[in-house]
Amino acid sequence: HLLGAAGAVEAIFSVLAINSQVAPPTINLDEPDEGCDLDFVPHTARNMDIDVVLSNSFGFGGT
Repeated sequence: HLLGAAGAVEAIFSVLAINSQVAPPTINLDEPDEGCDLDFVPHTARNMDIDVVLSNSFGFGGT
């Protein structure tokens, strides 16, 4: 875990995703829940139109 740097690293990757229009993959997502209606990007990055991103960075203890 990057501790205090986690938010900065996520911000950088978010800006890179918008600039390159590439959604980064979610690793180890082999069996997504069928009840969750999301556009998953498992294992391999994918080109897509990206206008906004959501970044959640939580430190230890939920802060």
